[in-house]
Order: sequence, then structure tokens, then C-alpha cells
Amino acid sequence: MFSAAAESFLRQAREAQPEELQRFAARVAAQLQGPEPGPEAAACLQRLHLVVAASKYPRRLDGEIVGLLQKVLCSSKCPEQIQLLCAAILREMSPCNDLSLSCENIQDTKLLSLVSSVLLAQGDKKAEVATVGQRIVKVLEGRLPEGQSSRYLLPVLSNVISLSPEALTEEQTNVVSKKMADWLRYASIQQGVAQPSGGFFSNPRTRQPGPVTEVDGAIATDFFTVLSLGQYYTEDQWLNMQAFSMLRKWLLCYGSKGLNAPNSGGRSEMDESVMSMVSAASTSSHLLPPKERLREKAFEYCQRLIEQSNRQAVKKADGDLQKACLIEAVTIMDIICKQDSSYVYRAAAFLKVLHSRISSDTTYARALLPIAQFFLNHGEMAAVDSDAIYRHLFTDIPAQLFHNASLAFEFVLFCKENSQLFTETSSIFRQSFPNLFKFLAWNSPPLISEFVDLLPFLLDAGTAIEIFHLLLDLPCLTAALDVQMRSTSASERASCDPTVKPATCLEAFRHPLYKSAFQYLLRIESAPEDSPERLIPLRQLLGSLASSPRVVQCADTVPVLLELFFSVVAEFADGPLVNQLVVLLLQRSDQLYEIPAFKDDVHSVLSSQLVMLCKLHPALVVELSKELLEFSGTVSNIQNKEAVFTHVVWAIGEYMSVSYDKRCTVEQINRFFETLEAVLFEVTQVRPLASVPSYAPRAITALMTALTKLAARSQDLIPRVSLFLSKMRTFLQSPAVTSAYCEEDREEILTRATELMNLLKMPSVAQFVFTPSVDAARTRFQKEVNDTLPSALRIVTRLLEPAPGFVPG
Repeated sequence: MFSAAAESFLRQAREAQPEELQRFAARVAAQLQGPEPGPEAAACLQRLHLVVAASKYPRRLDGEIVGLLQKVLCSSKCPEQIQLLCAAILREMSPCNDLSLSCENIQDTKLLSLVSSVLLAQGDKKAEVATVGQRIVKVLEGRLPEGQSSRYLLPVLSNVISLSPEALTEEQTNVVSKKMADWLRYASIQQGVAQPSGGFFSNPRTRQPGPVTEVDGAIATDFFTVLSLGQYYTEDQWLNMQAFSMLRKWLLCYGSKGLNAPNSGGRSEMDESVMSMVSAASTSSHLLPPKERLREKAFEYCQRLIEQSNRQAVKKADGDLQKACLIEAVTIMDIICKQDSSYVYRAAAFLKVLHSRISSDTTYARALLPIAQFFLNHGEMAAVDSDAIYRHLFTDIPAQLFHNASLAFEFVLFCKENSQLFTETSSIFRQSFPNLFKFLAWNSPPLISEFVDLLPFLLDAGTAIEIFHLLLDLPCLTAALDVQMRSTSASERASCDPTVKPATCLEAFRHPLYKSAFQYLLRIESAPEDSPERLIPLRQLLGSLASSPRVVQCADTVPVLLELFFSVVAEFADGPLVNQLVVLLLQRSDQLYEIPAFKDDVHSVLSSQLVMLCKLHPALVVELSKELLEFSGTVSNIQNKEAVFTHVVWAIGEYMSVSYDKRCTVEQINRFFETLEAVLFEVTQVRPLASVPSYAPRAITALMTALTKLAARSQDLIPRVSLFLSKMRTFLQSPAVTSAYCEEDREEILTRATELMNLLKMPSVAQFVFTPSVDAARTRFQKEVNDTLPSALRIVTRLLEPAPGFVPG
């Protein structure tokens, strides 16, 4: 965060009006037009840069000040600080119509770098990117004047290939590739010479520079890399480090380009591989084409970095640099092997040893991702069994480092980008999904987008049921991970007495009563044979953490993933799997973590997905009649999970029909009718001297509609439901009911009862409306969404009770 003074400066800069800006720009112009801009001019330029850069809206300066900034920028007599500030202001104003800069005739590399940065910031309206790129390559190709340095140009070149890789020609890329190979391999291993300060105590006698050292302090005996340390660096050492920093980008853009060009002499791919294999071991590597020679030197460089990473760093910063360079080196090796398969065998053997060395050290966890990526890409060619590498990656790392946010993102992104490969080559990926969900449980908001893409690859007929349970228990998993982390803390480690029931989550973590439940919830691999019912007491125990922000954030992601889960499962689910999901849906609707908003959201999703499952497999209503009868016959379900109850009742009324399943019998219809009739009677029973429970109007209308549908298919039931519907007006007019329901709700219930009763006065029409043939069931006329009635009900009502002025055609 900014300090109060910095916040004040930023606020003033943002609030500066255009008139104030122009007046201040005039003062800056006066300072710059002096004989030699000094400290006061630099201070004014700093303030001008702040005003221009502080606002997200573009600031405009008139053409005179823009021209003056360009003139000062290109002046050889101007101090370097002034030039840097002028370039920064011009970049912030980009794109700028008054710009007249050109890099064509600039010889000074520092100035060329500054001018190029301004030109590249303008966009590519005048093909400036190609012009800058070609100029940079031309300067790099030639011999620089004394005192000039190429290292100011490589960042610009890196920017050019990021903006427009096609800006460079094949000939130009060959020039740079040749130079990069030399920079990488032939930098000096002697330290640079310190520049004398010119002060009174400066020593006129130059001290002989010593050799560079390794990170552990030993003298470096091999060639120079970014992990070679020195107090001062030479020009070629700076170029070595810069070349490595842009090596990956360069290889991706140009490493394989032109391999099959006409000037290659018509060699086949095998000839190229054989030549590369021979040349890699050859001492006459200068005879190789530039791109192949760069690959060879880059491969050697990466090998050296990996060897250097084995040294024990004296400083922590050097240790962090080792790990970063190790990741980059393995990634570059992978790219090289993609471009030339002759390197695969050497790289595979090298990386296998590396994996054995670092796999037990969690500080190197991020380096395991590019190693796994390499074997995923090349393991088959290298004839290497990579399952041990994948198993360690998917079992150990998420379980130990789920709380590392940056690693979690990289890990899940790695899984997402390689999902197709993993599902085709290794079963470990799907087996380890409980471990992967630990990343999501602990880092929910940042990872939800990646998991939306990842979840379809984890789902199949074998994992669907277990993933369904895991999604519903995801907030509970977050709470369990929190307990696990706190339990490993020495300050909170407590002794466990098996004879005493634990009072807190921390005590329960090691208690025999809850130990197996924690182990199941925190499992690292799929365990479909285990029973999720063991988590019921654990959900109650972890209720004390339900208000934790991390748990609440995780709970917010579950509805999104549940909807995705059902949409994916619908693509491959057969009848038995659909039936199993519906049974679990009913069971789990009251076995959720105690977060009220979470339960409401999950019930909403489950109810809507029940409709989808019924449409997918309508026979489930007959096949699961026992489970549906038990659920719909429980009155408490209306208040505890009204959305699910309403949709179950709708499904019974809609699909308990011979039109959907020939196994549907009159006895089954009567059994469902009696169950729903008893529930509706209980709901609408007015008891004297007692308050009437307020049940959702939607549930009441759904019950009435379902009973009417069932009666239309077993017409002996019509008198019973008609009598019941005729009493609804009396029920709704009782004082106890009028106090429990608003007028709008009462009107909705009464209207539905009237429409249904009118329809039953014409049994043949009711039978057509509610018991259609299979073909008629698919027409638009018969479609019904949830508990709303088809338009036929309103038509019949208008026929039986015509409004004034209504004349039937």
C-alpha cells in the first residue's frame, strides 16, 4: 500500500485539470529550453510523468511540448536521467499523433533502446515493429563503436518478437541465432573490472579480476551461466544472461522455422535427426546451421544449469534463483526435444536422475511440473515408464502443498492444459481427483475458472458418484484442511485421550471416533467402495468452522460446479447411473454442511437437475417408486427442502404414466395418489387454537396438480380429488390461513384449484391433457415447466366459466 504522502501526490495528479496540465507543461518546456537541463528540469519532468501516468484516461499535451520532448530525448548532450524521463512520458502518451521519431540513423545503443521503446508503444500503425526489429538486428550484426553495448538492445528485440514474430526475416533470425549461441556458450569466466569512481581514495592501479564462483562459493571451472556469481560482470556475461532470459521465447518463435526450407538440400526429417545427433557430439559445431547450433548450445547450457542447481547455495536469494533457473532449463529442454527428437534420449536420462534427486524436497515442487510435462510429451519415444513420476506428482504434492496459492494455480493449469493427454495415457489422473479438489477447496475463487474446464476430464461412469459426493462436501473439505494445518502446528498439538469425547475439531482430528472420517475426507486417491455416510458426524463436528471466510467462499463455488457436473454426466449416463444419482440426490439433500445459504443454493440446483434426469430417463419414476414415495410422503421435506420436494412431486405427476413406461400400473398410481393426498391433507389441515404452518404456495399447487394428473390416469380417483379441490376455497378463507398467507399467494392457490376442478369436469379432456400418448407428449401443447399448468387448463376454464363478452368460436 502507498503511504499517506504518496496517496496525496497521486490524488493531486489524477485531479489535475487539462488547463493546469498545459500550464505546467509550459513550465517544463521553459526548463528544457535552457542551455543544459539540470536537477530542476528533472524534477519537473518527474512531476509531469506522474500526472500523465496516474490517470487511466489518456492525457494529451500539445504538439510543441511533444516535439521538445523528442528533441531532448535525441540530444547527445542531454543527461541520461532527462532522456529516460522524456522517453517515459512519450510512452505514457502513446499512441501519439505528433510523434516524428525514427530509429534509422541512431548509432548509440542506449538511445536506440529508448527511442525504440517509444516507437513500439505506438502500436503498429506504420509497421514500426518491423522497422525497429530490423534496425536492432542490423546494429547487432555490425561491429559496435568503442564504448557501445549490445545488452541495451536485447530487451527491445524481445519486445519485438512478442509484438510481431513475423517482423524478422529468416536471414535476420539466423543472424541472431548465431550470436545467441556464442553468447550462451563462450562468455568469460573471469569477473569484470570495477570502474574507478574518480574519487580521492580511488586506486589508480587496476586490480586483476578474479574468476566467477558457483552459488556455494566454489570457483567456477566450467562455462559461465546465470548461476555463475561475480562482483562485477563483463559485457559478454551480461549478454549471456540476457540471451538465456529470452531463449525460450526465441526458440518457440523461430527454433523450428525454416528447417524444411529449400536451401536445406532436400534432406529428409530422419537425415536432419541423424545429423543433429552426430553434430551434438561433434566438436565442429560451427559447421551447423544457426538454428541447430543454437539448439545444441542451449541444450548444453540447460544441462549445466541443472548440474549447478545441485549445489548448496550460500544465500537464500541464490537458492531461489537456482529453482527458477531449474524450471526454465527443463522447459527449454522440452522445447528443444519437440523441435529435434534426437535430444530426447539424452534429456530423458538426465531428467530421470534429476527427478530422483529433487522429488523428496517440497521446495522443488514447482520444478516437478515441467519434468512431468517433458515425460508426458516424450516418455513414449524415450521408452520410459513415467507412471512413478505422475503418481508422485498427483499424490504427494497436492496433499502437502494445497495451501501454496501460486503452486496451486500452476498445478491446476498444468492439469487443465494436459487433460486430454492424461486421460489417454494414464489412469492416475482420474484416480487422484480427491487430491486435486484440495487445491479448489483451499483456493476457491482464483481456481474456479480452471476447474470448470478441468472437471469434464475427471468425470466418467466410474468417478461420477464419488465426485458428486465430493462436490457436496467441498466446504467440509475446506474446514478439514484448516483443522489439518492447525493440528500440525507445534503450539496447537494436543494429546488425545481415546476415552473422552473430543470437545473441539483439533482434538477430534486424532481421536479414534473421528479419525477414519477425517482420513476418508482427506484421502489422496479415489475410494469408490468406501461409504460417505461416515462423514455425517464429521459434518456436525466441523459446523463450528461454517462461518470461516475460506469455507464460505468455497461453498459459493459448489452450485456452479454441480450444474456443470450434471450437464457432463448427462452425456454418458445410462439408466442405472441416473437412478443411482437420483437416489443420492434425495439422500444428500438433507446431508449437507450447515451453511444456510449454501443449503438453499444446492437445493435449487439439485431440484432443477432432477427435472433434467427425469427427462433423460423417465422410467426412473417407476423404478424408484419406493424411494420417491418415502421422500414425497414426508411432510417435513416441504419446509426443509421445498425446492427438491416440489420437483419430486412434479416428476411423479408428470412421469407416473403408462405413456412413459409400460410397467406403470394402476396400483402404483393409486399408491402415489394416496401418499400425496395424505401430505396435502396434512398441509391444508386447519387445527383449532393452533397456528397454521406456512407452506410454500408452490408446493401446495404442485401437490394439487400431481393429484389431478394421477386421477386423470385412474379415473376412479376423480371424485376424491374433485372433492378435495372444492374445499380449497373454505380452507383459504379461514382466519388462520389468511394470517399465514398473503392475498397474492391465496389467489394463486385458489386459481389453480379452480382450473384443475374445471378440467376434471370433462374426464376425457383431462385424460388427453394429463395422459397423452407418447407422440402427443412431445408436442409443444403438452410441454410443462416445473409446476405450471399447460395452456389447456386455461382454455377449459374459459369454456366452463366464460368471461363477460366471451363467445366461444
